[in-house]
Amino acid sequence: MAKMMGAARLLAGSGLLLMAGAALAQTTTTASAAPAGGETGNGAPEEIIVTATRRAESLQNVPASITAFTAKTIAAAGITRPADFIALTPNVNLVQTQNAGTTFVIIRGITQARNSEPSVAVVVDGVQQVNPAQFNQELVDVEQIEVLKGPQGGLYGRNAIGGAIIITSKAPTDELSGKFTGGVDNGFGYFARANISGPIAPNLKFRLAGTWYDTNGFIPNTFLKEDADPLREFNLRGNLLWQATPDLTVDMRGAVSLLRTQAFYYNIVNDVNDVSLPVRVNNAGINNRDLYNGTLRIAYETDAGKFTSTTSYDKVTEILTGDAFNFLPIKESLLFQFFGFDLNQSQYLDVSAWSQEFRYESPADKPLQVIAGAYGIATKRYISTGNLVDTGNGVTAIYRTPSTNPLNPQATFLADSQSNFAWALFGNAIWKVNDQLRVDASLRYDKDRRENTTLTPTAFLPNVPGFPPGKTGEVRKKTFDAWQPKLTLTWKPMDGVTLFGGWSRGFRSGGFNQTGVGAVAASNGIVGVNDIYEAETAETFEVGLKTQTSDRSLTFNASAFTTKSENSYFFVFLAANSTQNLGNVPEVRLKGFEVDATWRPLPGLDLIAGFGYTDSEIKKFATKSVVGNEAPLISRYTLNLTGNYRRPLTDTLDLTARVDYRRTGRTWFDVDNSTSRDPIDLVDTRLGIAGRNWTLTGFAQNLFDIKYNAEFSPGGFVFKARPRRYGVEASYSF
Repeated sequence: MAKMMGAARLLAGSGLLLMAGAALAQTTTTASAAPAGGETGNGAPEEIIVTATRRAESLQNVPASITAFTAKTIAAAGITRPADFIALTPNVNLVQTQNAGTTFVIIRGITQARNSEPSVAVVVDGVQQVNPAQFNQELVDVEQIEVLKGPQGGLYGRNAIGGAIIITSKAPTDELSGKFTGGVDNGFGYFARANISGPIAPNLKFRLAGTWYDTNGFIPNTFLKEDADPLREFNLRGNLLWQATPDLTVDMRGAVSLLRTQAFYYNIVNDVNDVSLPVRVNNAGINNRDLYNGTLRIAYETDAGKFTSTTSYDKVTEILTGDAFNFLPIKESLLFQFFGFDLNQSQYLDVSAWSQEFRYESPADKPLQVIAGAYGIATKRYISTGNLVDTGNGVTAIYRTPSTNPLNPQATFLADSQSNFAWALFGNAIWKVNDQLRVDASLRYDKDRRENTTLTPTAFLPNVPGFPPGKTGEVRKKTFDAWQPKLTLTWKPMDGVTLFGGWSRGFRSGGFNQTGVGAVAASNGIVGVNDIYEAETAETFEVGLKTQTSDRSLTFNASAFTTKSENSYFFVFLAANSTQNLGNVPEVRLKGFEVDATWRPLPGLDLIAGFGYTDSEIKKFATKSVVGNEAPLISRYTLNLTGNYRRPLTDTLDLTARVDYRRTGRTWFDVDNSTSRDPIDLVDTRLGIAGRNWTLTGFAQNLFDIKYNAEFSPGGFVFKARPRRYGVEASYSF
């Protein structure tokens, strides 16, 4: 009750905009949480069309909690990375830590951890990302982003246990067109983004887009006298679209992303709110990540419906090296004080996957609409981790064999490979009973077979007395499977009002920790960590309201949910063998709500407000003292306020201005609730002028330079969030 009273007080303090929206919504209403997506002329906002149910339909009519960002919103808000749009989405958080490939998405309390399956299905141009290391990259030439909240397994398969993020790229154009954007920031950094599109031959079109970013960084390393977070990133995407016949379309896509930065620049503290320590690692280290993707989609339309085949290949490699605990210069390190030597570390990840989907969609103009299909994915995964003795001669990057460098000898080393195959059958039906009543039903069966082979040399295997010894070449097998149903009822009592409610079940596969960690954890008194971590399931009940005025100048939305999660993940670092491991929380209960409103009081002015609240409680755990605690990585609430303005200065010149404010409430990071972060208030701004085919914009992220830690890990590891970034950019289109 005290928690709910606290939420009520927060709503009262931030609710003036929402109360105004609710009062006017007595005669109108809206679709789900959609920031202003543009406008027709300078009048009403444009209608937003989404594909959340795998069909194109108005956001207002979709029975789900969705935040949608159109191309106009993406440009107005300066969205270039996932962190940018997640910061604008109520009840969704992104934790960035350790290295470029380690980011955690938290939706309504469904969390993520290092080396785990993601908590959300990320679908880019119809293809689901195969590994969470792919998520944190530049958004290249994007047309629309949709964030669905709540289990979406019936529609999007495994890992959609918390929701789904659907990213749609801009399509090839019939006429030659293009755009170039360039800018500088206080890194000192410079960046460029460009695209070009047009016809090649009759019925054949292309689109090519790329980005480049080069910055020295923003977080000082006071020991090395340089920034700890330099970044060089190159992205390139290409698309060929061939209309072979009026009924047959062939869509070919390719993408590459190459990133170079640093990792492991931690501090060790007891309180996550302690930001007093500078970064002082003596090894800058490396973090190199390469991503490749190729996709072939063939679609054939008949009077009976549409048949689609999607084939995709993904390749992910990432190597990271750097300092190890306790992330201080050698002679100041804890290990050196006790044992006379210090350690550094290296981790290597190599993942490749082939996926294939066949899908049938019935005609969309019938009262009963059906989607059915099959999906399969074969994945090869290799991971090695280890510590090396730090002699002040840098860090040797370790890939598949231990170090033979006498200046950087190997201290610990683990290596495992996995061969996984998952398949699924799925079906979805929409029955429009009449103009007011609609039934959505989905059912999907997923089966995931995993096989792990121990590749650690015998000399490095963690053999613990009282436990079976590890063995090089040992093969472990495990199969995870689940049914994922979803049922939703929708009622539209009047124009502009949509009521919906439903039940859904989500599934996230389990997997293998590295060889021998279960014994190491047990010998160190750590519970809940074994060689295998179990699959997670989540059952959610949700009700929602969407309202919108006839001219779309005012929207108001609300939804409430309750979720039972079984075997959710939590993270444990085992210092004894320097491994990052997953454990399971047997049961967590989540409950909460979201409200949002958008209002256009004047032509060109949009006011947006959103509030999300999540209450979590660990119901079952191996250690009784943990029962009743908050689940890891969950923030109590998020509050978003936005003002977006665009008005003519002359017949050919417009003024553009935007302010985004986000408050992230108290946040817990581990099952013991050993520390919690105080609320964080961040402000982003943009101010510019726009001509008919050019723009000039100044921007600032984290305008007031708030210092905070992005993550706290068990053992006191904290990772600094990026401070203020500001700069200017210009664009030209033709």
